[in-house]
Amino acid sequence: MNIFVAGLSYQISDADLKELFEEYGEVSSAKIITDRESRRSKGYGFVEMADEDGQRAIDELNGAEYDGRTLSVSVARPREEGASRPRSNNRGGGGYGNRDRNRY
Repeated sequence: MNIFVAGLSYQISDADLKELFEEYGEVSSAKIITDRESRRSKGYGFVEMADEDGQRAIDELNGAEYDGRTLSVSVARPREEGASRPRSNNRGGGGYGNRDRNRY
């Protein structure tokens, strides 16, 4: 089961997240999502664990306080089609780049 965890402290690590969920069963992975440029936590992450253990963790941790913040814990929704493609910095035309500058 893939579990979405929001409301995390910005100082929490992958290991801290894993430790939090290990109380409810074996955790196969725990990942804090970080900003690509600053490498700072975005305050949410994902945990993978067995379905039965995962549901118990969701039931127990959703709305619970951890590190001074209230957690929001739920089953992660599947990524939408195209969500894994990197964004392009090319924003399209503006018209000025191809102007003949010697026209005037």
